[in-house]
Amino acid sequence: MNRTLFLSLAMLAAITASLPADARRGEQDDAREDMQQGKVKSLREIEGNVVPRMRGMQYLGPEYDPSAQVYRLKFINKDRVIFVDVDGKTGGVLRQR
Repeated sequence: MNRTLFLSLAMLAAITASLPADARRGEQDDAREDMQQGKVKSLREIEGNVVPRMRGMQYLGPEYDPSAQVYRLKFINKDRVIFVDVDGKTGGVLRQR
C-alpha cells in the first residue's frame, strides 16, 4: 500500500513537473481574471466549501478549466486519487470520481 501511494504521488509530481511553467501560470492567470470579472467564485471560497467535506483525505491541489469555468480539486485517500469538479459560478459540486 505504501509503495502504491509513493508511486501515485511520484506520477503526479512527474506530470505536474512536465507541464511548462507558462501553462501552469496561464491557468492561474485565467482563474484570477475570471474571478476579478465576477464570472467565478474565488479558489479560496471553493476550497473552503469542498475541502472540509472530504474528511480523512489529503488535499493535493486545484486545476482550473477557463473554457468550462470549472475547478477540479484533487484529493488522495490511501492509494486512491479522487477528483472533485466544482462549478466556478455557483460553487456546486458537479462530479466526484
